Amino acid sequence: AALRDRLAAGLSARVAGAVVSGAGAERVPGILHLRLAGVEADALVVLLDTLGVAASAGAACSSGAVGPSHVLGALGLATGEARSGLRLSLGPTTTADEVDLALAAVPEAVRRLRA
Repeated sequence: AALRDRLAAGLSARVAGAVVSGAGAERVPGILHLRLAGVEADALVVLLDTLGVAASAGAACSSGAVGPSHVLGALGLATGEARSGLRLSLGPTTTADEVDLALAAVPEAVRRLRA
């Protein structure tokens, strides 16, 4: 959870309009889901891949689904908000250097897409 929390805090500070989903609630330690206003998550995922960061759009409970996650809907998110959701997963082999890469790449990718 420490690396996830560092990633969440760093992205919240570096990306205007970034909102961590479920902040303040009990969450899975290795998953960070955040919403990035003004960005389509699908396009962001593709751009992040070119920058060396693996990410997913939406929530883990909706992998492969066409529509937004029912869990994000239950959190009160509108469809547009759910579609701006980015999921970053951290595992036992995730390193601080990989978190630093994401902390540099995500703000850059968001900046490009918003431009």
